[in-house]
Amino acid sequence: MVRQERAEATRDSVLRGAAGVFLRLGYANASLSEIIAESQVTKGALYFHFGSKEELARAVIDEGSARFDAKSELWLDRRTPALESLIGVSSVAVDTAAHDVLVRATFRLLVEIGDYRGSGPATFDVWLDIFRDLATRAADEGDLKSDVDSSDIARFLLQMVTGVRLIASATGTMRDLSESMKTSWNIILPVVVPESKVEYFRQFAARRLSSDH
Repeated sequence: MVRQERAEATRDSVLRGAAGVFLRLGYANASLSEIIAESQVTKGALYFHFGSKEELARAVIDEGSARFDAKSELWLDRRTPALESLIGVSSVAVDTAAHDVLVRATFRLLVEIGDYRGSGPATFDVWLDIFRDLATRAADEGDLKSDVDSSDIARFLLQMVTGVRLIASATGTMRDLSESMKTSWNIILPVVVPESKVEYFRQFAARRLSSDH
């Protein structure tokens, strides 16, 4: 049991160290020697768990995705209004961008590796299905205008959430991510939500995306 716990702790150290290096240098420029130094493990310990840089990068994606999913799960309770859930997931994207190096590295690696997946299905395919389910429920709950196609809005909202985050990272403006996400919701809500409900959801987004939340 002690040996297993030690092995898990070593693997966790490697993943966190790798996430920091990938985030700082990018996938192409990251070296296993840099990762070993950052992780403070031996070369043998790293290769015990991971056979290559790609395998390690995909493991970071798996772990970061699992952490993002776990935080988002709180918003996927079917008792929560679906449009609130969609806004809530966008707040998870903002929060993890500030506080979770594994999730931050995951977003970068998904783009740089090029096939947008860890060791399993393509990450954005999974989330598109989740957003479609939420948008369909939002329509059924009367929180989308009757002339809005829920499948189209699901794709658009996923593009919005991931795009806002990607642009913030690419332009070095992650400190403004909360405000950028809130602005994006303020723009789209009057387009897709019945007029009588726009102000409620704008206030909800403002609360969830406040920088001191």
